[in-house]
Amino acid sequence: MSELREPLGDMPSFEEFYRAVNEREPFPWQTRLAGKLDKTGQWPDEIGVPTGLGKTACLDIAVWWLASQAHLDPSERTAPTRIWWVVNRRLLIDSTAQHAEHIQSLLQNSDNSPLRIVANRLRSLAINSSEKGQKILRVSPIQVVKLRGGIASSRPSDPTQPAIVLSTIPMYGSRLLFRGYGSSRSMRPIDAALAGTDSLVLVDEAHLAQHLVGLLDSLAQCNAAAESVIRSRSRPVVVSLTATGDRHQNRFDIDEVDEAQSVVRQRLDALKPTELHEFDKVDTVEAITKVTLSLIDEALEPTTCLVFANTPRTARSVHERIKKSDKRDVVLLTGRTREREAGQIRQQVLDRMGSNRHNNSTKERHLIVIATQTLEVGADIDSEYLVIEACGVRALTQRLGRLNRLGRYSNARAAYVHVSSSNGEWAVYGNEPEEVLIRLKRGLIQGTVNLSPRNVSKILGSPTDVPKRSPEVLPGILWEWVKTTTPPRDAAPVEPYFSGISDPERSVTFIWRAHVPEKGFRLWPRATDHETVDIPISEARSVFKNDEYLQKLSVDGVTIENIDPNRMRPGDQIVLPCDRGLLDQYGWAPSSKETVVDISILNNGIPLDIDAIKRLWPNISVSSEDIKIAISVDTDGVDESERLKSLDRVRQAIAYEPPPGINDSEWTELISDLYTDIDYARDGSEVPRLRRRSQNRFVRLDELDELSLSDTAVDLAQHGLGVGMCAKSIADRIGLAADLAEVIELAGQFHDVGKADLRFQRWLDPDGSCVEPVAKSKRPRSQWGTDRTGAGWPKGGRHEDLSARLVLSWIRSGASDLHLELADLLVHLVISHHGRGRPLVEPVQDNTASSVNYVFNGSKITAPADLSIVDWDQPSRFRRLNEKYGPWGLALLESIVRQADHLVSACAVFDKLEVQ
Repeated sequence: MSELREPLGDMPSFEEFYRAVNEREPFPWQTRLAGKLDKTGQWPDEIGVPTGLGKTACLDIAVWWLASQAHLDPSERTAPTRIWWVVNRRLLIDSTAQHAEHIQSLLQNSDNSPLRIVANRLRSLAINSSEKGQKILRVSPIQVVKLRGGIASSRPSDPTQPAIVLSTIPMYGSRLLFRGYGSSRSMRPIDAALAGTDSLVLVDEAHLAQHLVGLLDSLAQCNAAAESVIRSRSRPVVVSLTATGDRHQNRFDIDEVDEAQSVVRQRLDALKPTELHEFDKVDTVEAITKVTLSLIDEALEPTTCLVFANTPRTARSVHERIKKSDKRDVVLLTGRTREREAGQIRQQVLDRMGSNRHNNSTKERHLIVIATQTLEVGADIDSEYLVIEACGVRALTQRLGRLNRLGRYSNARAAYVHVSSSNGEWAVYGNEPEEVLIRLKRGLIQGTVNLSPRNVSKILGSPTDVPKRSPEVLPGILWEWVKTTTPPRDAAPVEPYFSGISDPERSVTFIWRAHVPEKGFRLWPRATDHETVDIPISEARSVFKNDEYLQKLSVDGVTIENIDPNRMRPGDQIVLPCDRGLLDQYGWAPSSKETVVDISILNNGIPLDIDAIKRLWPNISVSSEDIKIAISVDTDGVDESERLKSLDRVRQAIAYEPPPGINDSEWTELISDLYTDIDYARDGSEVPRLRRRSQNRFVRLDELDELSLSDTAVDLAQHGLGVGMCAKSIADRIGLAADLAEVIELAGQFHDVGKADLRFQRWLDPDGSCVEPVAKSKRPRSQWGTDRTGAGWPKGGRHEDLSARLVLSWIRSGASDLHLELADLLVHLVISHHGRGRPLVEPVQDNTASSVNYVFNGSKITAPADLSIVDWDQPSRFRRLNEKYGPWGLALLESIVRQADHLVSACAVFDKLEVQ
């Protein structure tokens, strides 16, 4: 293997790395934890550092530790490659994500010596773009991936890529159980492998994720007999981050050295005097509103006030009442908000409440932020006043962490609002608020109770919430989940296993578009997490109860299918026309009938469809005939000059004014950046668009190879060699045994040989211009379906089925010296390289009498080409391999071959790439 890497250099100390990233000294506990890791190689089970003392630095520690082991042989390395930061809900002010992106940017761009050395060490862990002369896509020293909006916008590019993955519990838990929300069915095994192997899972405020933590322990028992594919990193390392945990024996806390530091003392003793407000037979919204306004009216100067409500409905109602005054800035933040709308609020909040804000100038107006639990975790904000709806011990502790967080406000005040319940139960928190009130009353001194971080646990005591019961994970249930190609209809739902039986995380994702394709057509551009909102299924069904059907994305994440609203399932992605409403500037609003901004047009241009145009501009004068003529092609018999005149009329009509929700500056920028003619780019679009010239060109690596398209024809044998080399590099870098790495390389070489079928070759190369068989076609996508029909390749036929038959023929010929288990693995890796074969590749109607032939290492191999033949050995082969390597170990082996194929294919398709 040729190495064109910079020397690794001497690893900087943790203190040097931390200072370079944060421009300040670490807290003593942070240095102590890094030293413990370096010495023992093991994380504690629980980190109980109080809120406000820098738990986010666990990311810095994990990155530093991974880099510190870069010089070790992969089989000796214990630091996981992927660092998952998992929270229990979608966060709209996500300080951890901001910090992760800050680390990524510094490592990518900084010349600072400690950062440069750490970056080089991280790069050395991943496959290199120059190894063996292979052109392979590389990204950053550490990749940052967000999985927090119901849509899988990206994933780590391959198993060697160091990554920080920021995820909600449902997004991580569903991936771990081979049912990834927002993940296409074919990509579920890869997502399971990246979640279930070589991963450090930092569970933030783990008291809110007890079922997930328990699930990981249960899965380890189910997988106990499996062979460790990459030794100590074959299973996730789970660390609970919580100041209100259950006091594990292996728990890490601050000590007397930390408390001796002045900054730590200031934060532990930060003033948080809390008043109690009890109400009987009063509307909760009225009570919260009354207390908030009273608190604000007593302020001597403009101040900041954070109001926590327990449900989005309560938060919105409080917001509606308080915002009526013109003397205050009042905003609403809930987890039911798209990134666009949240972004318009976020900076206003951070400018006034962010702990790290630099501008502390005189304020002219009060700022009141009404929020749900979305601000309890991950938001590094520091408010002067705080109003809290009655809640449990853990939630109250977290909410108090957003008041006078740094101990800078001598005027800090909090109000706890307790409205009596007729049945002794409160939304979200059951009967715990009654006990919380009793404990708070015991701590009252002269009308307030001191709830500083040092004092809060003494006053509140232990939580009394009873964790929801979760079902037991059995090997038989797991086996049903692992069948990702043809999931059994009666397989157990995964949600209760990571969120409990009584109230599992059951939500669906909504996306708003001007153009919503009909059933069977593709949504393009693909949805991103920036344009989604997650809504509980029960509420969604109530809103759409009178709809005959809705349009949702199928398991491939692109194709539209119809769905009965009463049959929505967790993780479904529903596409709504933007004139349907249901969203306002603060998020989900079932009463809103205003047109919703189609975020996709800002990056991808205007869909040239009359219904979409009318949704964006209801009073537009352009006609459907103009649209039809404007998008016509040469074969439509339309005069080119007439087409251009129609296109010009369309452009002038839409340029007159921006669609609802898009401001003038955004619209001016977009209009000036549109192509003067229609761009029929190869991107899978079903509807022509007026596209942006400066459109970000990114790669969804999982989709590239499926259509076998490229800028130039790609030789079949050369493509196989390239994928084999890339896969072998990945296998070596993660520490696979030599025999497994050999099989991985063979699988890469063999994976596409089924494309040698003469029908498939006619499909890729209809005019016969290529001398040797090709793996990629340079034909335009618009001809893809017509070319398939003309070539005689059956619709739905899988070339990997033929590839596996050729492999079996090669093995049976005696050309291979692989023993039975490795031969099984080779066949499976080939047949599953597009996510099928788990456990079966479904046949299609064919009945051809022809054969497929290929020459491998000088030997001709032959197999039947009839795609109606079923390989009935594959299910038992699949089971044997799962039993040997475990579900996640086998998925990892598949991922190596598949992601190597994606990387090599990506470089064949585009000259310059940006990973998404």
